[in-house]
Amino acid sequence: FKQKTAYEIRLSLVGSEMCIRDSSMAQESVESYPSRPVTVIAPIAPGGPIDLQARVHVRKMTELLGQPFVLDFKPGAGGTIGITYVVKAAPDGYTIMVQTSGITITPATFKDLPYDVLRDLAPITKISDQSSVMLVRPSMPAKNLSELLAYAKANPGKLNYGTTGPGGVGHLSGAWIERDTDTKFTFVHYKGASPLLTDMMSERLDVASVNFLVAMPLIKSGKARPIAVMRNVRSKLLPNVPTVEEQGVRGYSVSSWTGFFAPARTPAPIVTKLSAEFAKVVKAPEVIAALEREGIDPAGTTPAEFRKILAADLARWAKLVRETGVKLD
Repeated sequence: FKQKTAYEIRLSLVGSEMCIRDSSMAQESVESYPSRPVTVIAPIAPGGPIDLQARVHVRKMTELLGQPFVLDFKPGAGGTIGITYVVKAAPDGYTIMVQTSGITITPATFKDLPYDVLRDLAPITKISDQSSVMLVRPSMPAKNLSELLAYAKANPGKLNYGTTGPGGVGHLSGAWIERDTDTKFTFVHYKGASPLLTDMMSERLDVASVNFLVAMPLIKSGKARPIAVMRNVRSKLLPNVPTVEEQGVRGYSVSSWTGFFAPARTPAPIVTKLSAEFAKVVKAPEVIAALEREGIDPAGTTPAEFRKILAADLARWAKLVRETGVKLD
């Protein structure tokens, strides 16, 4: 009996030592993270503002952490293919995702998504805010938003409002203005910014809100006229153009942000480390210069702050879709 007890005691001590060793190894793995390349899933096609931002940030993260951060584009199904891939990935910090605020709109416009944003993803950080600008065709008599809304009220449904897709941020930003100003537009949905801008230059489209990256060439050439900034902060690129809120739509602000996510259950120390490193990236002068040239404002949040932003945006867009009856055509 005494021998058995001693044997059990030795087993217990060995087990305790193994637990201590395993705990130490886990701690070491966090401290040495990353020890191999990190895959960064982009659930969109290459090109556009998110591609630009992703490349700038992964290049800088590679420099800071000494391991390659490799972009892997997985577009399709409104981002669902790429997002689902990340949700199902091992929660070890070696698969993360770059995504836009569109991830908070999709749950309001699509049913039976195979993921839940707050349950299945671990927010790392929001890296930027990007505003859009409302453009009108060059021959449009309205010189500002107030005049445009007055025309829209007097002529319900006669203004064609271009978007880059039903249920997207451009569509919902216009629906928000409709709701809060008692106006009515006819939304025209395009499969991208290029055909939308072509129709505006050809005078077949009256109004649209698009990001600064695609808007500035038209504005500079006089082929479209800016009348309002969609975010509640004026843009450095167009400092004389007032915001929608400044022109009477109280509480209005639409920002298309970009952020990074990990699968849920990724160890908190790894998420915290990634967030801290991304915070260094967004403060780098060369990163700030590269983004601000495109009308993108660097941000930077903690995981907890980013989660609050996600929750607020999910609730806001869900409420707007319910109240306006926006549907995917």
